[in-house]
Amino acid sequence: MAISFYASLLDACSSPKQLQNLKLIHARTIVLGISSHDFIRIKLVSSYASCAQLRQANILFSFTNRRPTFLFNSLIRAYSSLNLFSKSLSIFHQMLLALKPFDCRTLPAVLKSCAGLSALLLGRQVHGAVVVNGLASDLGNSTALISMYAKCGDLVGARKVFDRMHQRSIVAWSAMMSGYGMHGKFDEVFELFDRMVEEGESPDSMTFIAVLTACSHGGLIEKGKEYFELMQRRFGVRPALQHYTCMVDMLGRNGKVEEAEKLVLRMEIEPDEALWNALLGACKLHGKVELAERVVEKFCA
Repeated sequence: MAISFYASLLDACSSPKQLQNLKLIHARTIVLGISSHDFIRIKLVSSYASCAQLRQANILFSFTNRRPTFLFNSLIRAYSSLNLFSKSLSIFHQMLLALKPFDCRTLPAVLKSCAGLSALLLGRQVHGAVVVNGLASDLGNSTALISMYAKCGDLVGARKVFDRMHQRSIVAWSAMMSGYGMHGKFDEVFELFDRMVEEGESPDSMTFIAVLTACSHGGLIEKGKEYFELMQRRFGVRPALQHYTCMVDMLGRNGKVEEAEKLVLRMEIEPDEALWNALLGACKLHGKVELAERVVEKFCA
C-alpha cells in the first residue's frame, strides 16, 4: 500500500517546480525503508530526471536493477532538453546494449541530439530504426526527423519526410519552414506558409518565428513587417518576446536601428536580455553611439 501511494506521489513531481516536494517525498521513502524498492527507485529516477536533477537521477539509475524502456526515455529526454546531446546518445547506446525495446517516445529526443551534434549519419541510422519498427507514421518521430535533417543540412531528406507524411501538425510545417530559412531558401519558406494556410491550417507562434527569422536573415524588411502585422490581425497570434526579437534583429541588420528602438518602446511586454542584446548589436554594427547609451541606460535601470 505504501509503495503504491508513494509511487503516485512521485509521479506528480515531474517538473522543476516540484523539486522541493520530490526531495521531501524521497526523504520519507528512506525513513519508511522503501526507497530501495525497484518500483520506487524507478519513479525516483524518472522524477529527478524530469526536474533536471541529472546527477541525482544517474546515481539512483546506477543502483536500479529493473530498467524499463520509459526509464531510459526519461534520461535520454532530460539530457537532450538540457542540450547535453553526447550524454543523451550515450544513454541511448546503453539502452541498445541492454536490449531494451524503444518506442515512439524514445527517438524524438535521440534525433534532437543527433541534430545538436550535426550527426547526420547517426540520424539516418535512427531514421532506419524508425521505419523498421513501424514508427514512421508517428507525428512526433516524423517531425523530429524533419528537424534533424534540416539542422544537419540535408534539406532534400527533410522534404522527403515532410512530403510522405499523411497528416501534418503545425510543428511539422514550422520545422520545415525553419529548415528552409536556416539555409537561405526564403522563397520556399513563404511558399510553404501559403500552402499551409490554403490547406486550412492556422499558423501558431512557432510558425511566425520561423517566418520572421527567414525575413531577418534574408533582409526582407517589408515582408517581415507584413507577416508581423498579419500575426495578430488575421491569425490572432499575439506577438511574444521572440517575435519582437526577430523584428529588432531584422530592422537592426538593415540599418533601421531607430525604428527598432521605437518598436521596443511600443511593446506591451517587458523586454528581456536577448532583445536588448539584439538592439545593442545593431547599434554597434551601425555606429549608433547615442542610441546604444539610451539602450544601456534602460537595460540597467
